[in-house]
Amino acid sequence: MGKDNANVTFLHSMPLVVQGIDEPEKFTFPFCYEPHPLCVAAANEVKSYIEKRTEWHSEIKSGKMFGVLVVRYGDTREGSPYGEKPKLGYVAAFSGILAGQNCHDYFVPPIYDLQNPGGYFYKEEAEISAINRRIDFMKKSDELSIMKETLARMERQAQAEIAAMKEKMRIAKCERDKKREQNSQCRTCGCSVPDADMAEELIRESQFMKAELRRTKQHWAECIDTQKSLITDYMSEVEQLCAERKHRSQKLQHWLFRQFCVCNANGERKDLTEIFDGEPPAGAGECCAPKMLQAAYIHGWQPVCMAEFWWGDSPKDTVRHHGAFYPACRSKCLPILGFMMQGLDVEPNPLLGNDEDVNVEILYDDDDIAVINKPYGMLAVPGKENKKSVYSVVRDLYPEAEEPMIVHRLDMDTSGLMIIAKNKEAHKKLQMQFLRHEVKKRYVAVLEGHVSKAGGRIELPICADITDRPRQMVSYEYGKKAVTDFEVLSYSKSRTLVAFMPQTGRTHQLRLHSAHKDGLSCPIVGDRLYGQAADRMYLHAESVTFKHPVNGEIMTVKADSGFSAD
Repeated sequence: MGKDNANVTFLHSMPLVVQGIDEPEKFTFPFCYEPHPLCVAAANEVKSYIEKRTEWHSEIKSGKMFGVLVVRYGDTREGSPYGEKPKLGYVAAFSGILAGQNCHDYFVPPIYDLQNPGGYFYKEEAEISAINRRIDFMKKSDELSIMKETLARMERQAQAEIAAMKEKMRIAKCERDKKREQNSQCRTCGCSVPDADMAEELIRESQFMKAELRRTKQHWAECIDTQKSLITDYMSEVEQLCAERKHRSQKLQHWLFRQFCVCNANGERKDLTEIFDGEPPAGAGECCAPKMLQAAYIHGWQPVCMAEFWWGDSPKDTVRHHGAFYPACRSKCLPILGFMMQGLDVEPNPLLGNDEDVNVEILYDDDDIAVINKPYGMLAVPGKENKKSVYSVVRDLYPEAEEPMIVHRLDMDTSGLMIIAKNKEAHKKLQMQFLRHEVKKRYVAVLEGHVSKAGGRIELPICADITDRPRQMVSYEYGKKAVTDFEVLSYSKSRTLVAFMPQTGRTHQLRLHSAHKDGLSCPIVGDRLYGQAADRMYLHAESVTFKHPVNGEIMTVKADSGFSAD
């Protein structure tokens, strides 16, 4: 192992600043974590390296995820020829491709190198690219343009000629009607004397013109059909090429997923088609975390902790701040890492809540409703793990209350006021107030950074990020209207205390409006989804104003957060 480690260019020694820092007891839960100081130190070295690679700057300015994995390496087995004591080091990775390459000496190699020029993928992709070029050429060819222009010209000519004939027939009919009227009267006495010869001649004229119109229509229909057939025959070749492209692409993608064969700490191996329930998403296996774990397992290194950070500008829809740490993506990495971390002692998922002896505070209570102060870290309703929740607490407190009791919710990490209904009538009327936006709520939050405006309104439409649940995203195409009024209360050196008055109630609305670059661009302190973890998330539902559902009294209940910008 010692010789192998010496020749591995992507295994790096830990910086001296980590001396005295204890290793974590468990491996990082990659989908919600506070980066361990060892990972922070390793990430700082990677950031310095990226800064030096000036040739990458223009490319990664648009944004890319990087990652670090701290590992323990060395061989202390009895009889080892190297006698190397365990040491701490780290490896780094980037998502996807960097500077047109999968492989860079400083970073771990890909799980499968798509760019191997002698490989099946490279050759087959070249064939598919050739088909793409052929399709594009045929769709844009002069031949097709001429055929379409000829068809359009025929349709215009047919329409004009048929319209002219119909107008001619209309005028001729008017003339025939006049002749019939004139020739039906006797010139001496004015009595009705039909002229059979004249009538027959007029009928023949009408029949001839109608027959001419039918022949003209048929002629143009045949000409247009012939031209359409030429275009159809031409496009059928394009469709055949498209079908071939689709078939070969699907076959290649499935083949590719079988090449991504990953390991876990138990020494087991599976490819992506065995890991995913259904077809894996495009790009699966090319993110940072799987790359780094794969490298560790292949070289016999023990994973210690892991973190990923964003480098570059934030995307338009999701929240990504330059240099900040973020969890692994769920759509691609959740199934993969779920397998790869088997055999590791992993931290529990903090998003599932806690079992600490925390309870709710009752601030108002009568026969119909209650208003409680929810502590942070408690779920509003039971989750998959069936841990303590607001519902389970009030269900025990009010055993005679009718279902459903929960009128509205707060995020697990948000503390503050919740209204509880004790009977169906109260529940129905309170929910109607929420639907009509008649309930007024005020939140206070501590934000990272300085908010530039003293107050105002944020309007950013929100929808679920289906590729990375439970995150939400800003989408002007699919998002629902989300409006938040805010007021800055105070500043400190690096933080801002704000009050939020939401006018709508979308999931994660305040969290996303705070963190997004088109909102306040200052994430809430402790927001593990859109910012950085801390001892808690500093968001608190401070006051709620509503009409009592039974007696109609306007009520305002408050619960001080105790927050300050300091």
